[in-house]
Amino acid sequence: MGVRLKRFREERSLTQVALARALGLSPSYLNQLEQNQRPLTVTVLLKLNAVFGVDVQRFSGDDEVRLLTALRELFSETLAEEAVSRAEMEELAANMPGVARMLIRLGRRQREIQEREEALASRLGHERNGETPLKPMPYEEVRDFFYDRRNYIDEIDTLAERAHDDWGLTPRDSLRGLAQRLTRHGVRILREDGDGEETHGESLRRFDAAHSILTLSSRLRPGQMAFQMATQLAFLETGETLEAIAARAALSSEEARQLLRIGLANYFAGALILPYRRFLDQAERLRYDIERLAHEFGVGFETVCHRLSTLQRPAHRGVPFFFVRVDRAGNISKRQSATDFHFSRIGGSCPLWNLYETFGQPGRILTQLATMPDGRAYLWIARSVQHGYAGHDAPVKTFAIGLGCDIRHAERLIYSRNLNLKDLDAFTPIGSGCKLCARENCAQRAFPAIDASLLIDENQSRFTPYTIEPAA
Repeated sequence: MGVRLKRFREERSLTQVALARALGLSPSYLNQLEQNQRPLTVTVLLKLNAVFGVDVQRFSGDDEVRLLTALRELFSETLAEEAVSRAEMEELAANMPGVARMLIRLGRRQREIQEREEALASRLGHERNGETPLKPMPYEEVRDFFYDRRNYIDEIDTLAERAHDDWGLTPRDSLRGLAQRLTRHGVRILREDGDGEETHGESLRRFDAAHSILTLSSRLRPGQMAFQMATQLAFLETGETLEAIAARAALSSEEARQLLRIGLANYFAGALILPYRRFLDQAERLRYDIERLAHEFGVGFETVCHRLSTLQRPAHRGVPFFFVRVDRAGNISKRQSATDFHFSRIGGSCPLWNLYETFGQPGRILTQLATMPDGRAYLWIARSVQHGYAGHDAPVKTFAIGLGCDIRHAERLIYSRNLNLKDLDAFTPIGSGCKLCARENCAQRAFPAIDASLLIDENQSRFTPYTIEPAA
């Protein structure tokens, strides 16, 4: 914590004497805090919050856990002869987080370059020579943008919440208000019969800027219509803000910036239809009952899960969730995290994860208590959803939606009812894919881990099965 305190001081261009005076501490005591010779106490944290308005979550251990997990994955792929010990990784994550993040970023880029070079070489029929460096794929950059911000963009979220109130939108009946707002921009709304599925490009929503016509598929349900209208309003109302955020993101290409603008517009739409405080208050009241929340706000199961993964406003946080959407083949099409859960970018996913059971039990919500090889435990909620519209020979996509949280938050969720959170045998041991999983005796293992010596032995993990975090 001393390094984080020192960085906080340097960011504000304060000397130790100045910061000590502001917090009512002696300079020598502050120096000991920065040198990790004394613990950073709750009293000092509260003083930091009172004097500077700093979010005390900045000094929590969650970021360190995320960094440690990512470093372990990074070094497990390294072909160097000398392995990096867990103690060295912990030291790096704790005392040099900036260096750790840079190493992780470089490692990701190197891996992405190698994978794409190999794929390109196989298509062209020759060996990879590594002479031409490839840029990261745009969608990967955008995914990392949201992940690094814990899937919460305050500037967009607060704009959307303010707009929801100013435009007089109400849950389950937002279509009228959205249509009126579009009319103020001179936009006419047309309904057009179409397949209404993502694979058909712009069939869900098509905007003719020259004639100010917004065309929506007639097969959209009311909640889907509201989302598409809200997305168009994001471009019309907050276009400059979207451009500014995309420009600051330091992405490598215009294509990546365009994808980010679309992602931010979609974020605005979700936050507009499900305004932060009203949605979070209802979620807390209903103990995060996803189906009841979907009914209250007139949206689908997947939309509610996605919004739940964004509720990390510093002064008013919800349960930090990890959200994922996969298909039957294990392809991950959506992955958002407000938690320290780090899903592997290589090696596939774990067949013991309850996500894959949902395909055999369509429409049913499944729960799972699971532990990772590092000893951390999670409560997972999963259900299958369908995209498309039933009809003879009509294409229908089926996905599994997963929503997970750390076990310390489990009691705040209605899905923990009737689960024995203290029973070690009730927790299913899962992993981040066989390439990174240290569970050598797993009956579902497909192939050996990349380097089992760098992974954590589950018998030496520090898993505490049941630690309740009080409700907010």
